[in-house]
Amino acid sequence: MKTTDVSIWSIRLKTRAGKDTYEVRWTVGGREVSRTRRSKRLAERFHSRLLAALENGEQFDTETGFPPSMEEKPPAVTWFAFALEYLRMKWPHAAPNYRDDINEGLTAVTKALLPKGPGRPAEEVLQRALRDWAFVLPGPSERDVPPEMKAVIAWVAENSPPLADLAQVDVMRRVLDSLRLKLDGSAAASETVKRKRKILVNALGYAVERKVFEANPVHAVTWQKPSRIAVVDPRVVANPLQVRNLVDAVSYVGGYQRARGRRLVAMYGCMYYAGMRPAEAVGLAVQDCELPAEGWGMAYLHRTRPTAGKKWTRTGSVHDDRGLKNRDPEEVRPVPLPPVLVSMLRWSTDTFGAADDGRIFFNERGGLVGSSTYSRVWSEARELALPPGLADSPLAGRPYDLRHSALSTWLNAGADPTEVAERAGNTVEVLLTRYAKCLHGRHAVVNQRIERLLGEYIDLHAGYAGHKPKAM
Repeated sequence: MKTTDVSIWSIRLKTRAGKDTYEVRWTVGGREVSRTRRSKRLAERFHSRLLAALENGEQFDTETGFPPSMEEKPPAVTWFAFALEYLRMKWPHAAPNYRDDINEGLTAVTKALLPKGPGRPAEEVLQRALRDWAFVLPGPSERDVPPEMKAVIAWVAENSPPLADLAQVDVMRRVLDSLRLKLDGSAAASETVKRKRKILVNALGYAVERKVFEANPVHAVTWQKPSRIAVVDPRVVANPLQVRNLVDAVSYVGGYQRARGRRLVAMYGCMYYAGMRPAEAVGLAVQDCELPAEGWGMAYLHRTRPTAGKKWTRTGSVHDDRGLKNRDPEEVRPVPLPPVLVSMLRWSTDTFGAADDGRIFFNERGGLVGSSTYSRVWSEARELALPPGLADSPLAGRPYDLRHSALSTWLNAGADPTEVAERAGNTVEVLLTRYAKCLHGRHAVVNQRIERLLGEYIDLHAGYAGHKPKAM
């Protein structure tokens, strides 16, 4: 309700705890309203604006106590403040690796929105402040933050633009383009770009829920997205003989007494002969396997133990404990185990036993095998097994490449893609797009087949060998 029944009183000095403040009082429709200012000059300025509004005939709102020209608006929500709110909303229900994704995405967008020029912290310092302190729960206000990091976070909070700025097409395009770059300015992998963009889309979807935007501003920009499915580099795919030599070399890593490599021989076997993801192999337990004395066995996968990092997991442990990737937490995936892998697993359990929870693979202290451990052992095995030319190549450069090699081998052997996809825990679309690659050296076999076919054709039509077409 609006009214001109307004009385403006004189400024009153108030002293509390030894500090002077100045109170401006007025009534609107008989209701007293007041505002306090720290200095007399600020109070006089505020008082003068009230008098000017009344003299100009403005009607005062009986609820807020202000004329239209002086309506108090809440300060604009900044991107950084909103990002912290979004983080608190998502964190409790997010898996550890997804928490890392949220942190990575919010960090990238925040840096893209901050002003360039004098006063901006160095990129490495800014990255560390946001990744290690700002976008991790509990937040900076709930834990001790190094003074230098606290100063950077304060600068970010002060210089972050309003959230509403992301509705501007040029601002949004600048943010999206920044997601294509790594910290050093080089091009980021397509999977990284997609991951960060997904977080931005999800965060601004939350802003739509909060009525900040009518529609998600990301979709207002025409922007070429990276390929939806990353295709495996065929150079990383090893053939069966190369894999056998590599896995054999693992047993020599760390010497016989420490058995650092021998403990993991069958784990690499799981990645190749059963196409398991490394995190699936790490979590494989005796009770989840059928290992007959002869013939094929079976593994019933339902648990993965990916390395996530202490600051992302709910328990503060390095490894997460969760169900299968992109599957219902209770889903089980049966995976046939060929006889060679059954023998490897039986040998491993006979030699080293099992961990307290039944895990087949564990370190010398009975703990989980970390990704840094099995990556380091694999790197040493490559140096032992591969000739210099291949050791310096991408061939089987990572343990995960054993899975790529396995699925490519099965497909090249003529296995039904639907069955391969079920064993691998993929969709057929992903399988055929990502993994249908030739084995290392397979092109030579295809060339021989083509040459043999063409040779037969030429033999049957030898009369054409020296024929030249007539001039037209």
